[in-house]
Amino acid sequence: MNCSKCKIRLKEVKVKVYGAKNKVLSYQCPKCHYFEFEPESSKKVVEELRETPLKIKQNIIKLSQDRLGIYFNVNIVRSLGLKKGEEVLLSVPDKKHILLELQENKK
Repeated sequence: MNCSKCKIRLKEVKVKVYGAKNKVLSYQCPKCHYFEFEPESSKKVVEELRETPLKIKQNIIKLSQDRLGIYFNVNIVRSLGLKKGEEVLLSVPDKKHILLELQENKK
């Protein structure tokens, strides 16, 4: 495959995309820096990123004497449909994880 601008042969490069395990195949021109992505590998990475869970950095706050808390970002509230007063189950599977499980709505 040749560059559409300068007609030099494009170099195949696997590109790491932040948040994705798979790499995207890219065709890059060593002279003019033109590049394009191979469609199939691009689709796979886009699908992988769509399935990636939402991760947002949050700060732990002091609520009172011996209690700490965390605010939920509006994006988390919206994506999970959280409402004030809902009950959740909290578990600690190990020293690096907190698991928050939402209760099904009881009607």
